[in-house]
Amino acid sequence: MDVRAQIGAVFHLDKCIGCHTCSIACKNIWTDRKGLEYAWWNNVETKPGTGYPTLWEDQEKYKGGWELAGGELRLKLGGKISRLVNLFYNPYLPTIDDYYEPWTYRYEDLFNSPEMDVQPVARPISMITGEPIEIEAGPNWDDDLSGTPVYARNDPNLRNLSEEEKQKLFEFERVVFFYVPRICNHCLNPGCVAACPAGAIYKRAEDGIVLISQEKCRAWRMCISGCPYKKVYFNWNTGKSEKCILCYPRVETGMAPACFHSCVGRIRYLGVILYDADRIVEAAKKSDRDLVDAQREIILDPFDEEVIKAAKANGIHDSVIEYAQKSPVYKFVKEWKIAFPLHPEYRTMPMVFYVPPLLPVMAFKSGEIYELAKDFFSTPESVRVPVRYLSNLFTAGNEDHIVYALKKMLALRLYKRAQNAKDVPEEEVKRMMDEMELTPEVAEEMYRLMSLPTFHERFVIPPSHRELSVERTADVYDTKASTGFGFRKPPQRGM
Repeated sequence: MDVRAQIGAVFHLDKCIGCHTCSIACKNIWTDRKGLEYAWWNNVETKPGTGYPTLWEDQEKYKGGWELAGGELRLKLGGKISRLVNLFYNPYLPTIDDYYEPWTYRYEDLFNSPEMDVQPVARPISMITGEPIEIEAGPNWDDDLSGTPVYARNDPNLRNLSEEEKQKLFEFERVVFFYVPRICNHCLNPGCVAACPAGAIYKRAEDGIVLISQEKCRAWRMCISGCPYKKVYFNWNTGKSEKCILCYPRVETGMAPACFHSCVGRIRYLGVILYDADRIVEAAKKSDRDLVDAQREIILDPFDEEVIKAAKANGIHDSVIEYAQKSPVYKFVKEWKIAFPLHPEYRTMPMVFYVPPLLPVMAFKSGEIYELAKDFFSTPESVRVPVRYLSNLFTAGNEDHIVYALKKMLALRLYKRAQNAKDVPEEEVKRMMDEMELTPEVAEEMYRLMSLPTFHERFVIPPSHRELSVERTADVYDTKASTGFGFRKPPQRGM
């Protein structure tokens, strides 16, 4: 058992209001400079929708992540030979049109315009070429469906929904969407690390944050293709790849990352978990249906004496173990089992988890009047977004996991409703609580963390102990297959 510590996160989608405050906070700190005008390390997407870059979930187009071939893991991008052939021309890179051409406005037009009968306007100009452009896309171009479901109908996650389900999803009086904030997942089995020919990308041993060495990066951009979430960006000004660093300078001083700290809806949770690095390959080889369970299995119980002993033997400080025992991420993912990774079928073992949205109550049109559904709190089978769609996003198609999470949150909602409004029959509450094996003590703990958490309950950030950290290469998969072309050893020390 190779016990390691990993900083993880949970995003509670029922509370995201799509305000993009997190995106702006990140942009102002990290990507508001020449060469990264188009890059958003944190972005918020409307679902259903095509996302940013456009159709990033279509891995037949971009070849990101891992796949099983003959029972073995390999990059979907291909082996060393195919990557070497495409070294100077990678056909699987997003283009600027897949992102968007960033623009500003020529504001001097407003001040220097001659007198005329109409109001002058500031013409949009490209932030790359400086030439006037026609605006055709943006980082949240289909935000809130852009007033139309046209973009949303191209969402890859609709692929196996019936026509009836799709039709109901986009009926005007029933139209619904929710928001999915995205950052780098700082995966346990990152495709970007494996794809980099220069061995410039690495995971920090003490907290699992994935970083890119700006000294070693040679601009091959295989990392962009290798990341199925398209969270690595090429800085066209410096000629280096860059990505979300989870604000590690802030984390090392006990502060939450900028996007977490600024979140208006308080949807974000941060904490450390302990995991068994020896079991990553085994977990990543599971069938799609079993991937969520396999990923949960490698997350270890921080209260287990054997785990604590192995963690200490591996150089993990007592304080990190203590913080792992208080981690909200562990509770959401392992204890309560209501948070899931985004697209686990990419087999990168992402460490950002999502609580699926329970969504508002359905209303139906009766004549000229809209009426609430008879089952006011609804059921998982009649939620406004089909369970199949949510399972395509978060559980590699396993609907049972989604139904379990929704039922558990529904049971909690009924329990608190019975306490406060006293309009839910006790037998109904007891039936739901018993079905989900939810005790009043656990229900109160869930309610506290999901609805009324303090700042320090949401962000349980362990001391970094950089002075004690021992940087080691994670040999959790074949070094020859995963570290560039094998021309150099992986980097031994981080920044």
